Amino acid sequence: MGAHEAVVRVRPRAGAPVGAPEPDEDLEQQGEVAAQFLEGLFDLLGLEAEAEPAMVEGLMYVDVWGREAPDDMGILIGRHGATLDALQEMVRSAMQRAVQERCRVTVDVEDYRKRRRSQVVSRAQTVARRVQRSGKPEALEPMNAFERKAVHDAVTGIGGLETASEGEEPDRRVVIKRAGRVPRETARPDRV
Repeated sequence: MGAHEAVVRVRPRAGAPVGAPEPDEDLEQQGEVAAQFLEGLFDLLGLEAEAEPAMVEGLMYVDVWGREAPDDMGILIGRHGATLDALQEMVRSAMQRAVQERCRVTVDVEDYRKRRRSQVVSRAQTVARRVQRSGKPEALEPMNAFERKAVHDAVTGIGGLETASEGEEPDRRVVIKRAGRVPRETARPDRV
């Protein structure tokens, strides 16, 4: 609809060094709102836990720690992180109501997500190197959206490969393959 070129002028904010990343105030606000929501929820549930926002590698986490008995925090993680995924969904919903923005905060209990992310990234890099050598695509085990994003991000840094998510929840998985690879069926036209 009538695209026009735009002229954009960029100026650094006063006092900020040129090229320095701006602190994302909206993200910090979301971290605070999410932490308050979680602490209110824990009080209602009678759980001795506290939540604190923390920026880690450009991601805003709300870290949940047990005050007295950290071993009791397993109830908030659940089997394969299922309860933590549900807790994340509750925070996402509450965040959208509170700040009318997409939730960009990740809830983590006793560093479960950070440890899991590290494991997933390591596995993805191993499989990616194998795909580079063999040229054969490989599918990883089914993962939740948080873990799939970690795989996509990890493989992006490895040249000549691409990723795609396939399947339906809860069996959605990431496939790692060589970039630009055309499926064999469409590589040559059929000869009659």
